[in-house]
Amino acid sequence: MSEPAIPLSQLIKNVHQCINAHAEEVAELDAAIGDGDHLNNLQRGLATLESMSAELDQMPISDAFSKIGMSLMSTMGGASGSLFGSMFVTMGKTAKDQPVTVTGLSEVFVSGVESIKARGKADIGEKTMLDTLIPASQSLQQDAANGVPLETSLTHMQQAAITGMESTKDMLATKGRASFLGERARGHIDAGARTSQLMLCAIADEVIKYNN
Repeated sequence: MSEPAIPLSQLIKNVHQCINAHAEEVAELDAAIGDGDHLNNLQRGLATLESMSAELDQMPISDAFSKIGMSLMSTMGGASGSLFGSMFVTMGKTAKDQPVTVTGLSEVFVSGVESIKARGKADIGEKTMLDTLIPASQSLQQDAANGVPLETSLTHMQQAAITGMESTKDMLATKGRASFLGERARGHIDAGARTSQLMLCAIADEVIKYNN
């Protein structure tokens, strides 16, 4: 996979700003049923990526993804650091053999999501970030198979991510601290699902804007 049309630095900055803009909401979600450290860990990881974004812009996308993954593993902390780190390392490996097309991008994204499933021993329906990531990746994969243009695919992906995130509100949790709360976890959106949705939507918005 060759370098993307849009600089990674631009995407990282946009994602970081989006998370900061929703910081109070995310902190409240995590305080309700999580460990309370998700926001700080995520902001620390994004700040690290932003500090090295000029370097990332000079790298082939596969190498950049791998470097992002290793950086998140070492600086982000918490379960999310390990999961997102694994995701990007896997995406870096997959990106070496994929073209910059809807099909190529979907395959890269799907491989990253599958690595989170394997590392976290989790799947859809367990009130985690995967309830956002799996529907989003499936949407991209389906649109790629049907030859849907990139902008439309990204819009569909955003809708799938939002629907997936919102579905966590009425779920019982089976992973993490929330799994010990039983019925008390119902009525709360999972913080990881929300931040994953925010990041995916921020990236899609920026790519759509860049290509118009």
